[in-house]
Amino acid sequence: PLSGVSVSVQPPGGQVAPGDLLMLSCAVATGTGPLSFSWHRGGSATPLGTGPRLELHVGDEDSGHYQCRATNGASTAESPPVQVTVL
Repeated sequence: PLSGVSVSVQPPGGQVAPGDLLMLSCAVATGTGPLSFSWHRGGSATPLGTGPRLELHVGDEDSGHYQCRATNGASTAESPPVQVTVL
């Protein structure tokens, strides 16, 4: 099973100005097999993107909690939510 899903944020602290680039990276500590990733904001079921990285040029409406969901077909794990604040 997958475990230890985590998200790192650039810029550190998740504080970005409108129009700036926000980079989120997803990592899985344990788990095997071909991994697929999806990104979600505020608990939405609709993914913002797929892949281990998400890059967004942020706007005023992009503040919120972001999560990465990783799956290897057999199991799925989610990262703790990361707070992003658009200044």
